[in-house]
Amino acid sequence: MLINCVAYQEGKKLKDILIEEISDYLAIPDCFVWVALQDAELAELEKMREEFDFHTLAVEDAWHSHQRPKIDEYGDSIFAVMKLVEIESDELIVGEVDVFVGPNYVLSVRNHSRAGFLGVRERCEHEPHLLKQGSGFVFYALMDAVVDRYFPVLDELETELENIEEQIFIKGAARSNIERLYALKRKVMVLKHATAPLMEATGKLHRGRVPIVCTNSQEYFRDVYDHLTHINLSIDRIRDTIGTAIQVNLSMVTIEESEVTKRLAAWAGLFAVATAFAGIWGMNFEVMPELRWRYGYPSALVVITLVCSLLYRRFKKAGWL
Repeated sequence: MLINCVAYQEGKKLKDILIEEISDYLAIPDCFVWVALQDAELAELEKMREEFDFHTLAVEDAWHSHQRPKIDEYGDSIFAVMKLVEIESDELIVGEVDVFVGPNYVLSVRNHSRAGFLGVRERCEHEPHLLKQGSGFVFYALMDAVVDRYFPVLDELETELENIEEQIFIKGAARSNIERLYALKRKVMVLKHATAPLMEATGKLHRGRVPIVCTNSQEYFRDVYDHLTHINLSIDRIRDTIGTAIQVNLSMVTIEESEVTKRLAAWAGLFAVATAFAGIWGMNFEVMPELRWRYGYPSALVVITLVCSLLYRRFKKAGWL
């Protein structure tokens, strides 16, 4: 679906144009065309390929989507894949935006995501002195918008981790905590898979041999790279904390099991003493001195009770009961 198709010249908007007019405006000096598509069909991508002369492999990647974040060069043009990560009902929704960038055009194709980039277009149009830099600045603006959307997701994951940490030492909550920690770990890995490859790819845009279309915007891409570095460091910190929290929870499970084992052992010891006395006096040998004693039975009960009481106090004092 076509969102918009606009021609710009010298940093100012000329007009909204039809797809069939794209090639005409590409021929105008100091003019570039910015097109936005959402969940594009193959026929739409083929039409755009004819107008912009995209590389066939880039169009194929955009059509299949679900690509690893990357930035590929095709001559004097760039094809970039970026992941869109959003939180909805405590679940991560992963979309994708594919961006074709050339000397005089930008085409963005957004897939499986509700959040658009109209705000990015408005921001660029309100800064004509920057938009004058051409398609490279538009590419930066789109990438910056994608990266900025990672920060709320990161904050949400950190908050969720803090909530779990508050429950770690609550008795009986270890199992549920471990389940929540592993669910959180999966979310963190989703964000990691979106940001780490993109950080690596973004390094190409501000150092070394920079693509021609990004030459005038190197410092802006360096800023994006710094943001991605910060995000990835925060993700690594969260992963380490999750690993530590899992180990603590496993230790808590072991401690709780040990306490249960001690209680069972203490009660088993009490019953073992009583059983031992009952077994001795229950052998019924004729020459047993207590066998025909009038007070033998109550005396046996008293002895068993006293010994069990002493053991109970001892176990209680040791914290086993």
